[in-house]
Parts: sequence; structure tokens; C-alpha cells
Amino acid sequence: MGFAMQCSTYAYSICVPRRLTPTLSFQAYKWNGFKTQSENQMRLLCAAGDNQSSNLASQRKRKVVEHICLLNAKEDLSEEEENDMLDYLYTTQYQMGGIIAISLGRISAQNGDQYTHAVYMRFQRKENLEKFYENSFYLKVLKDHVMTYCHELMNVDYESEVDDDMLSIFRKGEEFGHGVEFVLLLSFNAGALDNQVEHALASLATVMLESPSLIVQFTQGLNFNPSSKEYTHGVVIRFRSVEAFEIFIRSQEYKNVWISKFQPVVQKSLSLHFLVDPVGTEIM
Repeated sequence: MGFAMQCSTYAYSICVPRRLTPTLSFQAYKWNGFKTQSENQMRLLCAAGDNQSSNLASQRKRKVVEHICLLNAKEDLSEEEENDMLDYLYTTQYQMGGIIAISLGRISAQNGDQYTHAVYMRFQRKENLEKFYENSFYLKVLKDHVMTYCHELMNVDYESEVDDDMLSIFRKGEEFGHGVEFVLLLSFNAGALDNQVEHALASLATVMLESPSLIVQFTQGLNFNPSSKEYTHGVVIRFRSVEAFEIFIRSQEYKNVWISKFQPVVQKSLSLHFLVDPVGTEIM
């Protein structure tokens, strides 16, 4: 059996009442191509939540299923067509059961795979996700309001854990009303040892747990979608604001984890982010 099926899943949830003031514009950064950032700024912002993070990590957990859909829209997509596509995808949650959280938007920077839009959904169980894929309403949305405007799409699904409370599970409350959604997809080298992969994921989780003033919640897990074997693992991080996102990805701690733990064992990675701004206002 290959390493991917043996890897443990590291997943945690962070929900801290403190948040940063969001800015109006931001610049995207590649996962492994960062600019220098003052370490003191990172430490000052994270210091307030250090004591809380250890307590949060020990809370009871609830399993959830995370769904990521990446879209490659056509070059001539109009604003009206984009709104139509995103509105229908967003309001899908009102037409079927099982979807307990959703965010979506236009990807904020170019990426090597040419994806332009991202959709994130959370389900309670795998059975809910399976029914979602087969739902007639969703299939019609894909046919009439998504693939009409897109060249292709890719789905990644993984099981993870979050804190066992309603706000964390359903991503509700002021903490989740805005911010930046960051998606990271990973494919580890076939020859990577199990403990190397686990150590890399655990190291990333540790850095995120130590940044509760920047991060609202994060999950990570093993991709079980057979249609997207290109990536073995998925990570989703909700940042409190654009400023928090920029500070974290520029931090020395974050860069050190990627260079020392991930670069030696990662075959391919894809990172992207989008501003959280719900677009669905009517039930389609």
C-alpha cells in the first residue's frame, strides 16, 4: 500500500474572538516565494492568543468532510455571467441537505493550473457529499450555470476535524463573516516516508495553532476523491483579514516549515486564495 493511504490526518480548529482590521486591497504570494517580513510583528500579533491556543487544541473534536471545487473560467466571461455562476453555486446550499458551510469567490492571483474561481463546502458526513454529487439540482447547476462558462473543474475532498461546537462546525458567527480563504493542495513524492509526510503536516499545524490572532480555523486531510489523484492532500485556512493573511505567509516561521519540512518531500503544490464575500442573496 502506498504512503498516501497510510498517512495520518492532522486537523485542528481555532476560533478566537480577537481579529484584525481588514484592508481594502492585497497582493497574493506564492507558497514558496516570500518577501522578508519582520518577525517581531508576527510575534506581537500572535502573543495575545498563545495561551488560548493550547486550550483550544485540547477541545473535543467533530469529524467533518471538506469539499474544494476549482474552476477554470473562459477568458471572455462577463461580469453578469460570473455573478450568475457564483450565485447559483452559493445558493445550492438552500436547495439540498448536507451542506453546512460554504464560501466561494474569484481567485486573487494567477496560478500555474489556470484556475480562476474556487468553491469551498463543508458536509457533515461522506454520505452527504455522495448525495450532493448525485443531486439533480446540482447537476443542472453544473450543466447550465457552471460548465457553460468554464473550460474545466477539479474536485478535492477530505475528512478532517474541528472543535465540537456549533459555530466551529457550521462556520457561523462574526468570526466567519469575512476574511480570506486560503486553499493549499499537495502531492507528496512517492518515495517519501510516512513519518516525513506526517511530520510536515504536523509542523504546519503547529505553526497555525500558534497563530490564533491571524487564523480563525483550519483543516487538512487526505484527498479521497478518485477523480483528482493529482493531489494527495488538501488544506483550507480561514484568515481573519487580508492583513492577517499577508503577515502569516510572510512570516519566518511559515517559510521555515515549508523549506525544511515540505520542499524535500512535495512533488507538486497549488496554493490560492480568495476574499470571503457571500454573493448569494436569493434562492435560485
